[in-house]
Amino acid sequence: MELEGYNLPDDLYYQEGHFWIKKEDDYLVMGMDDFAQQMAGLVVYIQLPAEGKKLKAGKKFAKVESGKWLGKVFAPVNGELISSNQDLETKPTLINEDCYGQGWMYKIKPDDMAELDNLIKGPEAVKEWLLADIEKYKTT
Repeated sequence: MELEGYNLPDDLYYQEGHFWIKKEDDYLVMGMDDFAQQMAGLVVYIQLPAEGKKLKAGKKFAKVESGKWLGKVFAPVNGELISSNQDLETKPTLINEDCYGQGWMYKIKPDDMAELDNLIKGPEAVKEWLLADIEKYKTT
């Protein structure tokens, strides 16, 4: 879905903090959504925690920095971090260039796939959430 200059694909799940989650087989791929990467500006650093790190839904497990912003990354579900995108270590701007592709951040093995139901999904829910956040962050 394209909305007010932001692209949020319909087939993804979204977290309140503007990270996307995609189900792939028995794991999840996670990254920063288009709204967040545009708001943050050029990403200069991303924390890549060690594989095997236990994640608790809603708890911080990493951070992302841009020249004007420091953001926290919260686990979308309970589970285990199985992989981090090592390309981001040397080129964090991949998030700005291709946030839904080469700029993916983490792969997670969830304890229970049903926890995805707690995330934002579907065009109507995504539209309502995004419009509310655009309004919230709008500068006057």
